[in-house]
Amino acid sequence: MTKVPLVLAAVLAAILAMPALAQDTMKKDTAVKPADPPSKVVLDSWNDIGRKLIAMAEDFPEDKYDMKPNPDQRTFAQQLLHAAGANYYFTNLVTGQKGPVEENPKRDQYKTKSDVVAFVKKSFADGAAAIQSKGDRGMSELVVDPFAHQQVRISDLAYGFIEHCGEHYGQLVVYYRVAGLVPPESRPKK
Repeated sequence: MTKVPLVLAAVLAAILAMPALAQDTMKKDTAVKPADPPSKVVLDSWNDIGRKLIAMAEDFPEDKYDMKPNPDQRTFAQQLLHAAGANYYFTNLVTGQKGPVEENPKRDQYKTKSDVVAFVKKSFADGAAAIQSKGDRGMSELVVDPFAHQQVRISDLAYGFIEHCGEHYGQLVVYYRVAGLVPPESRPKK
């Protein structure tokens, strides 16, 4: 009688171990996937943060677009406009476009939620097109960073702006929470 629980425990452990053994065997028999090309890695990161900011721009209630958690901060709309506007420091430099970049576009230029959403979408689409136009070799091309006045690789410059947008994404999460809302990325997946 006392051996039955031990036998059942051993059988259960063997059954539970089978999927892990099968996975290990499958990993050994499957060729390792090669690394993605450099431009794809940069583009995927660019598009991912763009997707998150666009989702927020589309989702946040228009009547709260001019909300700010405290008087010293930007409004929700100004955060989006700043992140999207700053993207053009990257895009214009990479594409060779001259002219001023409006890092903080004025809210009165983008009066409605749809105006802001369109601008955010365009800034990320233009950046993605710039990355694609450079291709893999172009990711190693050198340009002069306008802030550091130093040569940098295009891929490194792109990652700087991806990080910049990520910082503003984090700030916008707080705006959601202060407004009593749940950000799109934090909602349960369907």
